[in-house]
Amino acid sequence: MNFEEYSSYDGLGLAALVREGEVTPGEPLEAAIGRIEEIDPGLNAVIHKTYERARTTVADGLPDGPFRGVPFLLKDLAVFCEGMPTAFGSRLFVDFVPDHDSTLVERQRAAGLVILGKTNTPEFGICAATESLLYGDCLNPWNRSRSPGGSSGGAAVAVATGMVPLAHATDAGGSIRIPAANCGLFGLKPTRGRTPQGPDLGEGLCGMSTGHCVSRSVRDSAALLDATHGPAPGDPYAAPATRTAFLDEVGADPGTLKIALATETYDGRAIHPECAAAAEAAARLCENLGHRVEVARPDIDVAAMRDAWRVIAAANLWAVMTARCRALGRAPRPDDVEPITWLWAQEGRHRSGADLYAAIQGMHRVGRALGEFFERYDVLLNSTMANPPLPLGFMDTTGDDLDDYIDRQLLDEIPFTPLFNESGGAAMSVPRTACRWGFTSAQTSAARRSYCVLPASSKRLVPGHTDGLRPEY
Repeated sequence: MNFEEYSSYDGLGLAALVREGEVTPGEPLEAAIGRIEEIDPGLNAVIHKTYERARTTVADGLPDGPFRGVPFLLKDLAVFCEGMPTAFGSRLFVDFVPDHDSTLVERQRAAGLVILGKTNTPEFGICAATESLLYGDCLNPWNRSRSPGGSSGGAAVAVATGMVPLAHATDAGGSIRIPAANCGLFGLKPTRGRTPQGPDLGEGLCGMSTGHCVSRSVRDSAALLDATHGPAPGDPYAAPATRTAFLDEVGADPGTLKIALATETYDGRAIHPECAAAAEAAARLCENLGHRVEVARPDIDVAAMRDAWRVIAAANLWAVMTARCRALGRAPRPDDVEPITWLWAQEGRHRSGADLYAAIQGMHRVGRALGEFFERYDVLLNSTMANPPLPLGFMDTTGDDLDDYIDRQLLDEIPFTPLFNESGGAAMSVPRTACRWGFTSAQTSAARRSYCVLPASSKRLVPGHTDGLRPEY
């Protein structure tokens, strides 16, 4: 199987070839390995390779799941894979090797996916670019002077360049949707509790974090969610039960939808014209399909939303660092982590339990406000990002001004995505237009569904072959 054939199929397409005997289970794996070795040295997306282990997995026999024989990469954050180093993008964890699989990884394996490595991520996922002192910069394949976004940037680059058809990704403030937007992919952040966090966590970042994937086709994302969703024994809560398979929703008629279009941030600030145009183009498509669109945005206390996200992230950083250093038998040190990480963690160290409690309650007030908005609308449609892909180095975690980093470099650039981490609702990024920097895209969130209600408009997002637009390498 050569790369041209391999890259012309999405994950389900490859699995069908394996199931029908047209290729052996090992052929897609070898094509993926060849592609990584060819293209990754100039992009820095894959930071840990387990080729021989993957070959052994195939030789030992794969489960008869929907993705049997499909190569897959894990993000170096939020999940464990037994025997595979997991550093969270941080020098503090550089020698950490877990002795068990996370529940999500168990389910990915059971679906037939063949794990062959780990992808690049910023330290502890607190950056919307994939740049760290440990791993170095991950480059956007559309324009190597630009960032692919973060924190699932390595995953997005691997999928956009055809290394794998889909890859594991996580999202606590937009980390699935941001790199999907910057790299021209489909990225769905599932509903809170839809995919498991165990056995090591009950929830991630007080419920703001969730795990799933980035993909070249909508149907791959849906099928993987079918294979991995649902609570595990002991989970603190679960998302509402589904009435149909997620894969059955792809292409299903949603009826006539009432769609709210927001071309400004939730507190009324302008965004880049090309990003606003991407949302407007998606809105026109929806109108042409018979849906009703009007300009509206939810009434959100943006300052309170941002403060809640900052406090919860700070508490999580200090908790993770102290737990790791306790295992190492020493106290945390500034040189364990990057300067901004240390400053943010110190904020978590000095905040009180009452501060964290207030932040959690503020997060839930955001959810109630958005729930009230979705009593009037079926879908909220806006740009995924405030700007097209940013230059490498724009988000600088080596500085000493935490306020500037969080407010200007980070949250001003992602004004839309954290809302759905705090509210817990599902949201997706769909590529709409190519621009001179890379991609701009539209983010949507639906009130009564946990999956895509907008029809795809490019070959990249339809079942079957994915022979649409590709990056220049």
